[in-house]
Amino acid sequence: MLKTTLSPIISGTMNWGAWDKKLNTEEMSHMIHMFLENGISTFDHADIYGGYTTEAEFGHGFKKSRIAREKIQLISKCGIKHITGDRNYRIKHYDYSKEYIIWSVENSLKNLQTEYLDVLLLHRPSPLMVADEIAEAVTKLKSEGKLIDFGLSNFTPSQTDLIRQKIEVDYNQIQFSATHYFPMLDGSLDHMQVNGIRPMAWNPLGNVFREDSEQTRWLKKLLASLVEKYGVGSDLILLAWVLQHPAKILPIAGTVNSGRVQQLMKATTLQLELEDWFAIWSESMGDKVP
Repeated sequence: MLKTTLSPIISGTMNWGAWDKKLNTEEMSHMIHMFLENGISTFDHADIYGGYTTEAEFGHGFKKSRIAREKIQLISKCGIKHITGDRNYRIKHYDYSKEYIIWSVENSLKNLQTEYLDVLLLHRPSPLMVADEIAEAVTKLKSEGKLIDFGLSNFTPSQTDLIRQKIEVDYNQIQFSATHYFPMLDGSLDHMQVNGIRPMAWNPLGNVFREDSEQTRWLKKLLASLVEKYGVGSDLILLAWVLQHPAKILPIAGTVNSGRVQQLMKATTLQLELEDWFAIWSESMGDKVP
């Protein structure tokens, strides 16, 4: 299969189901249509979302939508064994055995009602992961047409190198935002650029709208002036800040608010002035740029 192309902003489905919004089949179908109509064709999943229920609910919604499979891209993650429902493990843990990766992907395909994933990510690194086993599983899945691209999630540069010595790594999904800017400083984003790995960013708006702290108050004050200057919402300014990084980060938007969905792609054409970009970083640090 050819490499897949993802939309510049990705729809995150973690909160679509039991963990938050509890969307029904009709609402799932509507949301898929809405994102697609607004230029966002990639949907980010993980097997554990909704306590192992959201993928199947999305699959029903996708079937109802009657959208052609080639019009969208599906990402999923595996490896976390989460205690819930009939998954009565004694303790939450990780499993990256060849057998479990293959079983997890085939289960996700069944739930999502699709024959292939555009991207599979290993959800979190495990100290017991064996690169050879992971490579064997991914190679088998690719050879059977069940997987196009492969990547990681929350992996450090050294953990990434451990895996990529055995199998090509296309993506790494990490936490990155104006309030969680550390991947710019710890070598993570540099490493991805050097090795041709495309970053995805979860929680790209950071804590700005979730916390009341010195950091978020400084940022909100600055953002108020930037909203007036650029004529867009502060959420789009924060997305534009992430998108402006030369690593070509793909932010994952978790919203299901129709008004916000219709605005998201504006962030891809919003170019912040250089001093404004650094002002956001400076306010987040609470100090001058070093």
